[in-house]
Amino acid sequence: MKIFVTGASGFIGRNLCEQLLAERHEVVALHRRPPEVACGEVVLGELDDIGAWSDHLKTVDCVIHLAGRAHVTTAHEQNPLEAFRKVNRDACIRLAEACLLSGVRRFVFISSIGVNGNETHGKAFSELSPVAPHAPYAIAKHEAEVGLAALFKDAPTELVIIRPPLVYGAHAPGNFRRLLKLVASGTPMPFAGVANRRSVISVESLCNFISLAAQHPKAAGEVFLVADEPAISTAAMVRALARGMGRRSLQLPIPPVLLKTLLSLVGKRALYQQLCCSLEVDSSNAQRTLGWIPERNVEASLQKESAIYRGL
Repeated sequence: MKIFVTGASGFIGRNLCEQLLAERHEVVALHRRPPEVACGEVVLGELDDIGAWSDHLKTVDCVIHLAGRAHVTTAHEQNPLEAFRKVNRDACIRLAEACLLSGVRRFVFISSIGVNGNETHGKAFSELSPVAPHAPYAIAKHEAEVGLAALFKDAPTELVIIRPPLVYGAHAPGNFRRLLKLVASGTPMPFAGVANRRSVISVESLCNFISLAAQHPKAAGEVFLVADEPAISTAAMVRALARGMGRRSLQLPIPPVLLKTLLSLVGKRALYQQLCCSLEVDSSNAQRTLGWIPERNVEASLQKESAIYRGL
């Protein structure tokens, strides 16, 4: 296949391009600036300037849309939701319109588990769960999903939507990178009393699934939730990362209710949810429908990525 990848210079995009090339696909990669490492045919351009590079879409079989606004602080944004909508919804829809006009056969959109919500209570999210986005990022992603479904309804271009949870890896940005740095510093952490369950997915697992979704006939028109197994507590995650770095994990038994109060007082309620609440994903549909095999030992995988991080 000939596959066009937006966001090719990002954490997931770099790994995905490498995998697609290893699978002997022809890759066309959209970059904002010249890449340091070869990743197929390079197209330089901005996502919101589609007219400047849309001719490249006329010869591709599939577009995998990874580019978007993420891992940014909204504290100083006058209207954070509109800032996310501009990139994660509006630019996405314009790209999809160009794909439709160019005759692209399949459009794979990488959304977010945040579309379903930011917390589970005993029952994992599945494709049958209602949507309940809270954060501006997730709201914009959901609105993009709705716009894409309407655009591609009864159209020749097939739509596939993927909602992953936290994506981890040695080179991951955002919250996982911050957690790696904290573990590496040896800072005591307050998670010994936290018994939550968080679903995560390695970048390798996610790229494997994205590649499968780009090709499999049964993926057309579907929404997939994907995650490695099993879900893991924050305390266990920290222990696995510490083992990978050859460090001792010092975790303090601070009651979660106290953590919630303290973080809420300093305006970090969302951080409490991310670190102390549960967010489980049921990926059985992806496994059953497409034959996908996730990582089955999350702790060992986290330890491996942490060891790689230690050597960077």
